[in-house]
Amino acid sequence: MHPHTPSSIYLIALGAFALGMASYVTAGLIPMIEAAFSVPVAVAAQLVTAFTLAYGIGSPIFVALLPVNNQRRGMLLALALFVIANAASALTESFTPLLTWRAVAGIGAGVYLAMGIGASAAMCSPDHRGKAIAIIMGGMASGVVLGVPLSLLIAGQLGWQAALWLVTALGVIALVGLLLKLPALPAAATTSLRQKLAILADGHVVAILLVSLLAAIASLGMYTFIAPLLATADGVRSVTPFLWVWGIGGVLGSFLIGPLVDRIKGPRLTFAIMLTLAGSLFALPFSAAISKWLVMLPIALWGAVGWALQVPQNNELIVARQAQGDENLAIALNESALYLGSAIGAAAGGFMLFLQLPIWSLVVAAGAVAALGALLQIVNLRRLSRWNDQSEVEPNC
Repeated sequence: MHPHTPSSIYLIALGAFALGMASYVTAGLIPMIEAAFSVPVAVAAQLVTAFTLAYGIGSPIFVALLPVNNQRRGMLLALALFVIANAASALTESFTPLLTWRAVAGIGAGVYLAMGIGASAAMCSPDHRGKAIAIIMGGMASGVVLGVPLSLLIAGQLGWQAALWLVTALGVIALVGLLLKLPALPAAATTSLRQKLAILADGHVVAILLVSLLAAIASLGMYTFIAPLLATADGVRSVTPFLWVWGIGGVLGSFLIGPLVDRIKGPRLTFAIMLTLAGSLFALPFSAAISKWLVMLPIALWGAVGWALQVPQNNELIVARQAQGDENLAIALNESALYLGSAIGAAAGGFMLFLQLPIWSLVVAAGAVAALGALLQIVNLRRLSRWNDQSEVEPNC
């Protein structure tokens, strides 16, 4: 491993921490922004939509368009764009430019994370790659769980701009550190846009993306409705402690999964995670009916496996597409699957509540979606096993 690899990976994770903050802090700032710009709450909420749509849809497009002969420069430019967009958001004095800059920040964030994960893989040997990806994903999870409450606390004292200035400052520290410490990254083979789009014809990649989509529908979609679910538990007056349990479980899961990825084959680990996710979701209504304390166990497990899943998934995408040189695009598509799954899960849950179905039916539906993901992963495992068997009997050239 390159001598600068440890510090470089932690610096990439610091940027991911800032990214995690930026992704979710705007939702908490909506009341302040609503008052500052005299816009309705429904309009202010579009700041979240602008960021997430740009992140989920725009980042794969930009990753596909970026040249692959200088990945180091591309990643640094994406981080610089993210920093500039957050600083400009804090400085803007009208709502429309703020909306535009949040979209720009979303593009920079998505491109940076995809290229950052790809960079960590390029700097590490295959038997240490899982740990490196886990550090980066753990950084993002920590930004959501620890960074967002901290930034909202600061915003409450100093104004909504202070939260974005904190994101900007962390991004600047990561950018300067990476400028000094990030080594040159190997250049991938130059391919046309048409060749890059061929990734969507790769059945293995599509199967991985489908599992990520189903996991996001189940996990992130159900997270939207955790408050009404817990309202059925006796003695629950605030969901905040349960959100902390979910988030801390996510941070621990993101970090602890790394060594397992380096020891256990990714597809098998993904199957185990999807099975555990389904089990923890199915257990939620039963534990909530028994005790508000008992429900914390499946919530913590749900958060841990929900966040941990993307470490083996991203690692498997790198393995699948590294030879073609478009692993960054594969990772960006995986992030898009997560945002799309979150939106689908939230919309489906809202529709079920509109039909006045009981809240436990949402949990059962989420668990069923996770179980479907586990079944799909069994199909993936069998296909990969057949492919490996064929590879072993084919003569070497």
